[in-house]
Amino acid sequence: MPKSRTRKGCKTQSGGGFKPADETSLEKGRRLNIIIAGVVAILAVALAFYWWDLGETKREFLVLALKGKGALSQVTNERSLGGGHLRPGQTRTYTSQFPTSGSHHRTPTEPGYYETHQPPIHLVHALEHGHIVIYYDKPDAKALKTLRVWSGLYSGQWDGVVVTPKPGLGQKIVLTAWAKRLDQSQLDMPLAAAFIDAFRGRGPENPVR
Repeated sequence: MPKSRTRKGCKTQSGGGFKPADETSLEKGRRLNIIIAGVVAILAVALAFYWWDLGETKREFLVLALKGKGALSQVTNERSLGGGHLRPGQTRTYTSQFPTSGSHHRTPTEPGYYETHQPPIHLVHALEHGHIVIYYDKPDAKALKTLRVWSGLYSGQWDGVVVTPKPGLGQKIVLTAWAKRLDQSQLDMPLAAAFIDAFRGRGPENPVR
């Protein structure tokens, strides 16, 4: 009588059934796929919430800007002193504590919220790029939080917001754009938002708005 054989790749089980040898691997693979799908779903929800929240913040900002638009007559138009890069190792002293034009370092200050004072020769280049530079010292907690949010809201290469400390201002806030300046005894959110919206992205190097 010929010998009985089992199929290659299968195991004999009690009860006469057959179980593929790699079924355990398939089950692990299915579990892994379920885990991956769950992680992707969680990340998708988190990303959707982030973009929704960002959109809501921008909408709130634009509403503020619309409210403050009528007060932009308070903005001071300053004489442009031109631009151009300083030579390597060269420095410059500006006549204003809050310069809005002039020759500057070839590297601009990047958009963002800073807790240490940034050199004016870098800040002026940031203005030339179309960034808004906002100076603060010791405003109230709400104003400080607002400035931090705005610096994160606009961070483009040519239309961002730079927030930098300037000792001695107290609660005063100073906003600058290229050849533009707005002094506030304390943060007036609608007017400050209107200033940012009006002049952000309109620097002489590469206007994008």
